[in-house]
Amino acid sequence: MGMSLFTSAITFATVLFSGALPNSSLAGEAPCGVSAPCEIDGGSYYVALPDISAETDQIGAIIYLHGWKGQANNVVQNSALRNLANELGVALVVPQGVGGSWSYPGSPSQERDEFRFFGDMLNDLSARFPIDREKILLSGFSMGGSMVWNLACYKGENYAGFAPIAGAFWDPIPETCPSPLTNFYHTHGVEDKTVPMVGRAIGEKWRQSDVFDSLDVWKRQSGLYGTEATPISAGELQCDVWSGEGKKLELCLHDGGHSMKANWIRRAWLDLANTKGW
Repeated sequence: MGMSLFTSAITFATVLFSGALPNSSLAGEAPCGVSAPCEIDGGSYYVALPDISAETDQIGAIIYLHGWKGQANNVVQNSALRNLANELGVALVVPQGVGGSWSYPGSPSQERDEFRFFGDMLNDLSARFPIDREKILLSGFSMGGSMVWNLACYKGENYAGFAPIAGAFWDPIPETCPSPLTNFYHTHGVEDKTVPMVGRAIGEKWRQSDVFDSLDVWKRQSGLYGTEATPISAGELQCDVWSGEGKKLELCLHDGGHSMKANWIRRAWLDLANTKGW
């Protein structure tokens, strides 16, 4: 498929965080977390808890979905993401895709019922750890970002917000989404050649969809289609924001290619927390 969606493309080194990794004192004697996966029916996930007191009340979580051929055990050890979660006082949750891929509509991989898997993972996560189910941001990169789009569309009620990076729907784009639009922050590089914003064919059977066509699904459904976006600058990102009646849709672009930065997820979390009054 010509994709190196995790190891070579991600530019974590430019993230604005440093320091020691958290001790995850909230984990206590949990049988799984960073060093060992939490096993559930159909798959597994890793969890890194923030370095805060075990007496702390329930905490929020950032669920991060790796790109194609990614390995969750490597991602959960990433210092940029770990330091980000620790700074925000939230859990970092990293599920493992089957064969390093995700099985959403239009994906070349159809190995697992992801909607069921993610529902089971959320139930298991909140049973094992002090996670507030009302404070979960779902993010992901490349194919992981595309999985985020599909979970937002079909199971969006399970999450407070979404921050996909460099991945949208694959053809066929859904005409409508069963879930209502909530806070949705999409980030993409204008020079991305791996997942171009205009889409591209993957072999003879599959196609990554046009990002703007994907955005139009949300705009039509939420009554934002045809409305004027508010332009804002956020560091290296230039964003268009559509909002109204508790709905928020953002498209943030940068000048680079197929890459991600933890700081983009940080920005989404802080805006979501401000919007929700956390």
